[in-house]
Amino acid sequence: MGSNMAEAHPVGFQWVMEAKARGAKVLHIDPRFTRTSALADKHVPLRAGSDIAFLGGVINHILSNDLDFREYVRAYTNASFLVGEEFVDTEDLDGLFSGYDPETGTYDTSTWQYENGFPEDSVESERHREQSAGEQHGSGGPKLESGTGIATDQTLEHPRCVFQILKRHFSRYTPEMVERICGVSREDFLEVCRAWTSASGREHTAALVYSVGWTQHSMGAQYIRAGAIIQLLLGNIGRPGGGVLALRGHASIQGSTDIPTLYNLLPGYLPMPDARHADKRDYVESIRGTHQKGYWHNADDYIVSLLKEYWGEAATEENDYRFDYLPRIDGDHGTYRTVMDMIDGKVFGYFLLGQNPAVGSAHGRLQRLGMANLDWLVVRDLTMIESAEFWRNAPEIETGEITAEQCRTEVFFFPAASHVEKEGTFTQTQRMLQWRDRALEPRGDQRSELWFIYHLGRILRRKLATSTDERDRPLLDLAWDYRTEGDGEFPEPSADDVLRRINGVDLTTGELLDSYQQLTSDGTTAAGCWIYSGVYAGGVNHARNRTARTEQDETALEWGWAWPANRRVLYNRASADPQGRPWSERKKLVWWDAERGEWTGHDVPDFPKTTPPEFEPEYGEAGPGALAGDDPFIMQADGKAWLFAPSGVVDGPLPTHYEPHESPMPNLLYGQQGSPARKVYGREDNPSNPAPPEGGGDVFPFVFTAARLTEHHTAGGMSRQLAYLSELQPALFVEVSPQLAAERGLENLDWAHVVTSRAAVDARVLVTERMRPLRLDGRVVHQVWMPYHWGPSGKVDGDVVNDLLGVVLDPNTMIQESKVATCDIRPGRRPRGCELLEYLAEYRRRAGVTVETGTHVVTAHTTASDAAATSDTTAPGSTGSHTTAQGTTDREEDA
Repeated sequence: MGSNMAEAHPVGFQWVMEAKARGAKVLHIDPRFTRTSALADKHVPLRAGSDIAFLGGVINHILSNDLDFREYVRAYTNASFLVGEEFVDTEDLDGLFSGYDPETGTYDTSTWQYENGFPEDSVESERHREQSAGEQHGSGGPKLESGTGIATDQTLEHPRCVFQILKRHFSRYTPEMVERICGVSREDFLEVCRAWTSASGREHTAALVYSVGWTQHSMGAQYIRAGAIIQLLLGNIGRPGGGVLALRGHASIQGSTDIPTLYNLLPGYLPMPDARHADKRDYVESIRGTHQKGYWHNADDYIVSLLKEYWGEAATEENDYRFDYLPRIDGDHGTYRTVMDMIDGKVFGYFLLGQNPAVGSAHGRLQRLGMANLDWLVVRDLTMIESAEFWRNAPEIETGEITAEQCRTEVFFFPAASHVEKEGTFTQTQRMLQWRDRALEPRGDQRSELWFIYHLGRILRRKLATSTDERDRPLLDLAWDYRTEGDGEFPEPSADDVLRRINGVDLTTGELLDSYQQLTSDGTTAAGCWIYSGVYAGGVNHARNRTARTEQDETALEWGWAWPANRRVLYNRASADPQGRPWSERKKLVWWDAERGEWTGHDVPDFPKTTPPEFEPEYGEAGPGALAGDDPFIMQADGKAWLFAPSGVVDGPLPTHYEPHESPMPNLLYGQQGSPARKVYGREDNPSNPAPPEGGGDVFPFVFTAARLTEHHTAGGMSRQLAYLSELQPALFVEVSPQLAAERGLENLDWAHVVTSRAAVDARVLVTERMRPLRLDGRVVHQVWMPYHWGPSGKVDGDVVNDLLGVVLDPNTMIQESKVATCDIRPGRRPRGCELLEYLAEYRRRAGVTVETGTHVVTAHTTASDAAATSDTTAPGSTGSHTTAQGTTDREEDA
């Protein structure tokens, strides 16, 4: 669900087919019948953007029929925890949770806390939202003062226990409501429910697979939470054959998330400091709680070791390990914020390494106009991609919005080496590091990113060597002494040496570290990414491990190395029952060996090795020592998996169905139409199509969604240059149902154009039953689908599909909603030049689109603290959503 795995991840999909051949049942829930659907046992079409309604229906089915794996749920989740009396659910506030501030579009989460717990400081929720605070703890959970004093009800009957709150919250997500919202028949929905719930209990598990079909929504984080809640209720987390599998679109997207270039994260998911942190102590205390369980309590060890790796001997206890050298963030400095700042004249230079926003990012016109307002742009890529040539071949050249002779931007193009022309590690979607050697020497001036960044830093340091300006000290003090290979002025840095530094070293002995548990906060260890510590355990590069699967068991611990500590299944303590015994012989993974006094098994135990199942910590304990013997979720602040999230998400403690930002339908569940915390940008250059209760939505009556093809790769820079791939998929096309084709007069293989308030895009028509009309609440709604790989460069060219999309963001991750919008489709080619601008202006006029369209939603209640208060105001930001000129960071990949 949210993934076309056969199309987008065909190598990995091999193993789905292996499982199917052994008897596994494969279900595919997707708006379009795809290559994955064709190989599944069942395809269930649904409306794009309605996934939470469907998943909520599954949760309701589980809870109302007592189909949960109760022993697992009671022991390993927070189902028994009591939530404070101040919490008010969406059921009472018509789609809002308690704590909502309509002026800022943010929640104060203090009313979401456990009873008798230690609530976090939530007064800065607007800051959390602007800095994507929920994303800052991607590996396991935010600060929460949990201690051992949380009130519980082991019977799960108390009306304020999480289990009962969950039941009530999802009670209206009935099969009938799923049919009305999603367009999924009652019969198909119940068939999915029966299949999914059958894969539960001691003997059975199910895996849930998603990709950017879930993340790229204004509620993407809550899509994933809803799926995780189902898997937890069925006991499918931490067990073999279970889990929630996030597929990534490139070989090392996981690696670029673990060791990120994101503005709000440091390596290993440590938050970037912000302006409120006076020193390292303030920073560390903002991450960990006094009574917090688990390994986030050791954040001081991780950050000090990182600072020692960055600044070496210059980082000492006396100068706070140069914590003051780290940047301080004071708001949103992500991708879309930056692009808007370019247009507004606030950003003057830009680096693009492996990105092609002119084609691959949402709202391509915005991207190109932003780049056209820079002083300089550095592009590193395999070929002259659209982002390197926008100044002469962008669509805006034709409309006159960019003039090549007057474009101020100086573009520097650096040819990049491909993945086969450099060595190092990939970290793939399973968290596994795999080393690859260089297969070919790069040609001409092509160089690796490692080479480029290393020598850029070396040259900058040389130019600043005589500087006495304090602001230059962080650069001059860097431990920039990586080993190099080869001769000449610009030798290649050693990727092996970089991996050693990332792994970490004991500075007192010079020995490489074996585990992140050896990291200290006293300045005696240095490590570039704490979760990667152990990849070089014993001085051996374990990313090179290549023991054949025929020579080891199915866990395959000797193939590559997975963070952390080479564990292949996270939270695998949950694969054993509370007494430490495998749930079943068939599904055994790790278990407690009483004779040896340790956890053992087929996987590396994801739990303190010598903590017995019956262990109960003393009150006041913190960190790993505070984990009880039945607390498998060792990165969570309370040791349990969260069915209800008291913190860490900024748009609600429970997934809730809201309509997409652009939708043809009103929300049938609540008066609140869209996610009230979503980030909307009320700008002339970022218009929104109207959605109920706004008028004019009939101008854009159809649901638009986009995805990728096997034959092309993301923005097309790696595939449209190759003749054989271009021949396989030579032209941009749009898929429509026979019924929509008849309604709009579209002919198969003829031209049509798709229109939103932002752009019109030409494409060939493919009339196909893969796009099924859906009956939603008594009316028929059509969906159209397009691949997004084309642009003006390459052996085959075409219009930019991402031009159709606007910029609206998930407030947790700041990923854009690019998997669903509304549109119109018309036969024939689109207008060209200035006529196109007039054509789009006429569409906006007919739809009544203004700067304020989409920036407000009339709700039944303006504030979640007063259920009786109502509002008819339509001022931007006054109800429903937050209007801002801020931007995003898309941590996934191209839209």
